[in-house]
Parts: sequence; structure tokens; C-alpha cells
Amino acid sequence: MLNSLKGLLVTLASTMKGLREPVTRQYPDSGTVFGHEDRPTPVKDRFMGFPALTWDEAVEEPFCTSCMVCIRQCPTQCMTSVMKDNPLHEEGKSSRRKIVDTFEINLNRCILCGICVEVCNFDAIVMTHEHEMSAFNRNAIRVDLPALLEIGHKFQKETDWIPPTQRVKAEKGGETTGEAAAAGTEP
Repeated sequence: MLNSLKGLLVTLASTMKGLREPVTRQYPDSGTVFGHEDRPTPVKDRFMGFPALTWDEAVEEPFCTSCMVCIRQCPTQCMTSVMKDNPLHEEGKSSRRKIVDTFEINLNRCILCGICVEVCNFDAIVMTHEHEMSAFNRNAIRVDLPALLEIGHKFQKETDWIPPTQRVKAEKGGETTGEAAAAGTEP
């Protein structure tokens, strides 16, 4: 008799859970469930999505020099890159002698470990918040240089990203990073 009552309580408790807001979400959008509109879960600020390349606003070129450090350290070997001579360096507008010519990341192979970001000496690669890049074709998620720069540029604008080297210069110069960014000058 006692076991029957325990079983009845378990059934009643699980029925009551069905009346609460669901923990899992239907994806991408399936209308409404229990009166709540389904939408993707917003990502947290520290969320690591896919990697992307950053853009140097001061010189109007990517930070990446295609030095291959990230490619050599990548545990899945999901990146390829080719370097070229920098035409802006010859004109005296840039301090980078070499610059990236082509860069590709196979996001199907990327494990989002962030090693590429850690080993980059030029602050050229960041882990963005981008995570919804599914495709039906196997090779459709291979991202080339223009797309990587576009994703990185979007991330820089959304997060007010300032290269760490500029942050250090701003702190040494007495300005806070926000003041240096607002002034639009390099300290």
C-alpha cells in the first residue's frame, strides 16, 4: 500500500512539472510552447563561439600577418593561410611587412579550444559569439578571409573590442581604455 502511494506521488509530481515552463527549447522556432515564444537562448558575454580575424581600424588592414603560429598550434589543423608582401608597408602607412593573403577555417573541425587566440602575437584572432552557422553541405562551413573579417568586424563593434596592445599603451599613458577609444586616437 505504501509503495503504491509513493508511485502515485511520483506520477503526480512529474505531471506538475509538465505545467511549468520547459527547460529545453525548440529550435530554431516552432511557434509557442506553454504560452511562451520560443527564441534562441541569448549567449553570455564570456561565451566562446567560432574564431574570426580582427581588423585594424587605424591602418585599414587586418591585424593578421599570416605568421602561421596559430596554424601550427591548432590541435585539429582546421586552419590554412598564405602570406603576401604588404603594399601599405612599402608606402610607409603600415608597420607590417607581411600580411595575410588567404585564410580559411574549417569550422566543422574546430573544437573552440581558443589556442589560436592565446598564441597569436598580433591580436589578430578572437573567439566571437557567433555560433549559429549550420549548413547542410559538409564543406559549406569552410569560412574564408572575407567572411572571417566580416565576423570579426561585427564582433569588434558589438563588444567595443580594443586590441590588448592598445589597452596596455592607454594604461601606461594615463588614459583609460574608454577615453582612448572615445577620442579615436592611439595613445
